[in-house]
Amino acid sequence: MPRDVNPRTRRYSETKPVEQFPGVVRRTFVSGANLTLVEITLSPGAEVPAHTHPHEQAGTVDAGRILLRMGDRDHELGPGDSYLIPGGLAHYVRAHDAARLVEVFSPVREEFAND
Repeated sequence: MPRDVNPRTRRYSETKPVEQFPGVVRRTFVSGANLTLVEITLSPGAEVPAHTHPHEQAGTVDAGRILLRMGDRDHELGPGDSYLIPGGLAHYVRAHDAARLVEVFSPVREEFAND
């Protein structure tokens, strides 16, 4: 199904918090024809279990510190650090302290697109 590609804005107050895992909350900012932009907030110690998906995923750590495992390599990241996870690569995240990530997925994460 073709996606809406009209220019638009969205206020933060219009986004819906969705608890993905205990202490891990996602908000979809916008989703277009080719990508989805989200915010992920993590409580201290919260984890995103190891998983894969076909989407390319890029992000930046806006606040806090995380451990990001991509494949078999661990990366300690903090504010201003960024990352790129190729589609199909197993990855895992653990927050050392409260953290905020801003991420983009391509192609569209359909399961996130309408939140």
